[in-house]
Amino acid sequence: STSLPEYFVVPSSLADQDLKLYSYSFIGRRMPLWSWNHPNGSALVRMANIKDVLQQRRIDQRICNAITRSHPLRSDVYKSDLDKCLPNIQEIQAAHIKLKQLCVNEPFDETEEKWLSALENTRWLEYIR
Repeated sequence: STSLPEYFVVPSSLADQDLKLYSYSFIGRRMPLWSWNHPNGSALVRMANIKDVLQQRRIDQRICNAITRSHPLRSDVYKSDLDKCLPNIQEIQAAHIKLKQLCVNEPFDETEEKWLSALENTRWLEYIR
């Protein structure tokens, strides 16, 4: 994948040939990317969707098992589909444009309450939260 770094961390129980084989199953060949680790054993792993619905469960189970074995506390993997709960890039860009317009074009002579409502309507603060 051209969008992944040259080097990245993967669970040691996944063999190189498994990684190469599995990479074709992910959209954009974006293999799971171990992004962050906490001393208590928690980890943040980013992963693209798996293209083949029939293979999705098997590949997902294999990768989750490898991640679990790599945790010092053997914690179960908690998965969250961020596509469903986070704004997309176009929504973030639109909110940023609204924020800039509010800060540059809107005079602050009006009541503070009206300005704060307009700020809330940009959704910028919600997105960066």
